[in-house]
Amino acid sequence: MEGMHCYSLPNAEHLQVLALESGPVATNGYMLLDMSQACAIIIDAPHESVHVFSSFAAEKGVKIKALWLTHSHWDHTADAEHCAEKKWDILVHPLDAYRLLDQQAHTVWPLPFKLGNVQPTGMINHGDILFCGGWNCEVIHTPGHTEGGVCFVDHEHSCAFVGDTLFAGSIGRTDLPGGDTETLLSSISKSLMPLPKDTIVFPGHGPLTTIGEEQLNNPFLQ
Repeated sequence: MEGMHCYSLPNAEHLQVLALESGPVATNGYMLLDMSQACAIIIDAPHESVHVFSSFAAEKGVKIKALWLTHSHWDHTADAEHCAEKKWDILVHPLDAYRLLDQQAHTVWPLPFKLGNVQPTGMINHGDILFCGGWNCEVIHTPGHTEGGVCFVDHEHSCAFVGDTLFAGSIGRTDLPGGDTETLLSSISKSLMPLPKDTIVFPGHGPLTTIGEEQLNNPFLQ
């Protein structure tokens, strides 16, 4: 499928990342798979992404267990209601939960499709450790794009799933409700830039990058 890429980790070939660009504003959703333990989780659920993730998981004989949300803007949560229908756990930072509870009220502009309300099954906070087989991700609270925006960092495998906190050559927008430029820059500086330079950054939009690349070339961070 166009817009879908599968990455294997060089130091752990049983761990894979399926990256899918989906929805009207080309949002990246990710599925983290452990092939050896036949389990997976999804990070963010753009519009029309869950059926693709589900089909891929079924083809691989892997069971999806949860949806982890980097934040609750509609383009990252549009398919969350389908995750709820499948009885997957849905985890979000408490400061961002309110958008899930009344999605249509927080779209900013009208959408050509209806969003269903979603009740999270759990709340995640800074410093929490989330597991999926061999994946071991620390929750890092990085407010600024939204109040409860988080990144999921697997330190062992040098991966960071950063939502709309950081992009290749840019940062998340801060002109939407809940955004603040100074707060976002502080989050990036304190929580992401100290990570090892070879950490692979999986952003919410656009191509992959690394922490080292952004330290050197991101104009917002100079």
